[in-house]
Amino acid sequence: MRWRWRGVPLDLLLAASGIGLDLLISGKAPAWEERPALSVILFAVLAGAPMGFVRRWPVAVVLYLAGFLVYTDQIGSFTSNTAQVLLCAALGAAAYRTRWPRMVAAVAAGALASAFNIADPGVAFTSTAWMYSVGIALFPALLGAYLRRPAVRLEERAIAPDLLLAAGGVAYAVLSTWTSWHAAEQPIWVTGLLAVAGGLSLGVARRLPGLVFLLQGLLLLAADSYLPQVVNTCMLLVLISIGVFAMRVSSWLWTAAVYLAACILGSIAVVEPGVETTPVRVVVLMALVVTPVAIGRYLGANQAARSAEQLRARESARLAVAQVRADQLAERERIAREVHDIVAHHVGAMVLRAGAAHYAAPEGPIADALADIRQTGHQALEDLRGLLHLLRDPDSPPDLLADPGDVVRESAERMSAAGLVVALDVDPAMEEAPLVTRASAARIVQEGLTNVLKHAGPGTEVSVSVTRARTAGGLSVEVRNGPPVTTREPLPSSGQGLAGMRERVRALGGALTAGPDGRGGWLLSATLPGARGSAA
Repeated sequence: MRWRWRGVPLDLLLAASGIGLDLLISGKAPAWEERPALSVILFAVLAGAPMGFVRRWPVAVVLYLAGFLVYTDQIGSFTSNTAQVLLCAALGAAAYRTRWPRMVAAVAAGALASAFNIADPGVAFTSTAWMYSVGIALFPALLGAYLRRPAVRLEERAIAPDLLLAAGGVAYAVLSTWTSWHAAEQPIWVTGLLAVAGGLSLGVARRLPGLVFLLQGLLLLAADSYLPQVVNTCMLLVLISIGVFAMRVSSWLWTAAVYLAACILGSIAVVEPGVETTPVRVVVLMALVVTPVAIGRYLGANQAARSAEQLRARESARLAVAQVRADQLAERERIAREVHDIVAHHVGAMVLRAGAAHYAAPEGPIADALADIRQTGHQALEDLRGLLHLLRDPDSPPDLLADPGDVVRESAERMSAAGLVVALDVDPAMEEAPLVTRASAARIVQEGLTNVLKHAGPGTEVSVSVTRARTAGGLSVEVRNGPPVTTREPLPSSGQGLAGMRERVRALGGALTAGPDGRGGWLLSATLPGARGSAA
């Protein structure tokens, strides 16, 4: 049942912050002097405690706060200001956690309750007031809907959270203070500029938390001296900056220093001259200031845990890739050993028998054939060693000891000795192509001639041409054979030769075609570009 308690500390902190916010906002109201303390605390609990359920039942909390806002406005309670602020926060949570139909209903309830709060008895409700009521409910809803998008993440380098903090800060600072700008001694534009600057500074709070807290503290002191009507708004911005500071700064020493400074600022803003400083007020103020600190530390710990989990996931993925790579190398080495044990044994035995037979018949066509078999076997063993080396270490470049042009001519001579009638045409400009392109062309010629010998048999006419392609540094390879001279059984074949050639050509960015030429023969054609070969 542990999962039921997941997130409960955050719910308790939200409820405590809502209660503390009302105690702070009501601290300069006559309610502290004219009403019993229990009455003030009761209203604070009724306003702030529902925030503990806003993550689970946001729409229900919105409807409750809307009704509570209308009720407190009708009885003239100063708690209506707290209900208005908490209603905006609940609207954002409702838009984040619910779908559009419920969100629209919540916004409508919030707009109507805000209209009741704005309306003054005996004063006509203008279209501007309606726009203000709808805007104050719609803006947090749009903000919550935007945060619900899967692409929005509070990453370190992301700029979207900073823009949202700046926009929300400006909207709150302007909407909650613009009716009092004319009451200041300074020009209205000066007061408005300070309000915009105070809200806009939240956009850099994640990057410069200490500087933003200092700026918000100065604005709070200035408001307390020159425009007391907006002190509550400035104090709320200070609390937000404290929460961001606690989330971003891991040092407990600096967090404690900021907490004490915020307590001093709160006492200056809340306690007016001549008001008695009671233990209850001190405890309430300190509890209020510690709430955003606790929320910030909680969110910071969660963010650190997520970052550590992501780091572990990336490290696990890297180790898994390394393990797969190691397994592949081990499998390659096992295959290499098996290939060596099987092929090298039989080819070595063939070379030894051909050498022994050559000494027994040192002259004549049979001796020439045995010498060719012996030389071919040695070459096969050398190629096998190179292949085994590549299987053991695929990252190492292949050893291209023989010149590709010589390989093409040697292949033609060997197939001619085996019985094919080979006509070879090699463009001298082939030497200007990149080495990898020339080597691939040589291997294609080798494989093409071998396939003709396997499937068409001796006596078949074959024309081989290696010429420059249209692309810079590229080559065109063509192996064309006529129809078989006699009907014969094809030699054993793995069927992988043509597929291997296609993979080789595709790796270089070229194209390969193979099929009947329409005259009873077979045509193998490949185009190898030179640019990628140069890079390789």
